[in-house]
Amino acid sequence: MNWIGLWTLTSREVGRFFSVYRQTILPGLISSALYILIFGFTLQQRIAEINGVPYTLFILPGLIMMNTLTNASSNTASSMLQMKLLQQLPDILTAPLSSLEISLAYIIGGTVRGFVNGTLVLLLGVLLIGLPVSSPIFSLGYIFIVAWTFSSMGLLLGQLADSWDQLAMMQNFFLTPLSFLGGIFYSIKMLPEWAQVLSFFNPIYYMINGIRFTILGISDSPPHYQLLDGSSYGFNLLLFSCCINEKRKENQVVNSITAYFLKEYLQYSLNSHLYQCLELTEGC
Repeated sequence: MNWIGLWTLTSREVGRFFSVYRQTILPGLISSALYILIFGFTLQQRIAEINGVPYTLFILPGLIMMNTLTNASSNTASSMLQMKLLQQLPDILTAPLSSLEISLAYIIGGTVRGFVNGTLVLLLGVLLIGLPVSSPIFSLGYIFIVAWTFSSMGLLLGQLADSWDQLAMMQNFFLTPLSFLGGIFYSIKMLPEWAQVLSFFNPIYYMINGIRFTILGISDSPPHYQLLDGSSYGFNLLLFSCCINEKRKENQVVNSITAYFLKEYLQYSLNSHLYQCLELTEGC
């Protein structure tokens, strides 16, 4: 394990989003405050409570999850895609770092960003509307698990995308709909039976209910399913990312070896041609 290389790459990823906190941290807090003011205080006049909890308090765990998964996934996805477009990824792949170390560095950077944003939204809820947190330690731990899972997903999306348009399409047509259909603003018990069945196939549904259980003590599904869901997705996505990085490293090694021998061959051919020209010149 190359601890120095892992620490260096991780520090770069963490420092990258902290240096532009006006783009990576403040917008999440502002948007969450607007959701609370508009959706919470306004709709609470018509929807007094859900499962015995005031509506404004009910939606806050969902907002925490939405901020966490959005920031965690976008950090790793944008960083990986930027490295590819700027042709800097081959330098990382040829460095003395394994595919696991490269994946971990990017994932840790995205996890820190997602965890920071989720924790700040949690503190915002406590300060703004007096959100009761039944288990702070489990809440922070679950935020970390979700941040790790979607940081791994973001790395996978960044590896698969070849342009910003492709990345935006994956996020807009896959991640965003699953987030809003996962029960941020409602309980699935309010849906028709067929819609409830479809919600069970949405992994984000379990994560939203998991953080809602650790904060408010209520959930639409058994809590142990939610922890197992987040942990298993995070582990599997990490494996997929490592496999893709390993394949890229193998291709980079082959390309480097091919380029080296091609360079030597061209140099040899050029030298031979020049030698023949000199011999012909001396003969004349």
